[in-house]
Amino acid sequence: MTPKNLTWAAAVFLFLLGVCSATSTRPRTHHRRRRPCKTMVFYFHDILYNGHNSKNATATIVGAPAWGNTTILAGKNHFGNVVVFDDPITLDNNLHSPPVGRAQGFYLYDKKEIFTAWLGFSFVFNSTDHKGTINFAGADPLMNKTRDISVIGGTGDFFMTRGMATLSTDAFEGDVYFRLRADIRLYECW
Repeated sequence: MTPKNLTWAAAVFLFLLGVCSATSTRPRTHHRRRRPCKTMVFYFHDILYNGHNSKNATATIVGAPAWGNTTILAGKNHFGNVVVFDDPITLDNNLHSPPVGRAQGFYLYDKKEIFTAWLGFSFVFNSTDHKGTINFAGADPLMNKTRDISVIGGTGDFFMTRGMATLSTDAFEGDVYFRLRADIRLYECW
């Protein structure tokens, strides 16, 4: 090898050694916190059928344990009840505000000891502001002031979106009516 080639090879070697050592010895201190690409707030209003309100009901019990029935929620924590809903979504907490979409899905009460549910639902939009769906799934420990559930996808304006929704109970009237505030933070937007 000529001295010129040897110098060139040594320079390349030292450059690669420097690059490798700089990238491999740098400690990772923490992950950078991502900011949401889109945030939205909606309210959805659930009116459970109770045997007397069929014209206004937006939810109904479709499954009940052996000791329950499909008109009245079972027992203290409603364990075993499955409820299907088609609730209006509004931009404010007024039930009579114009709906911007529908919350469609189900919740099931899944614990005997504490008041909790599991949710699977979609926000279905067909308005001038939004078209498509946002899909949600997760545990809902109802006694907590706020609860986070996963945004697991979407269609239309929300194609393949991912994120979190923080739910809080905004109003509660016995077993017949409740209103949830959904503070949605999307971290993957297409």
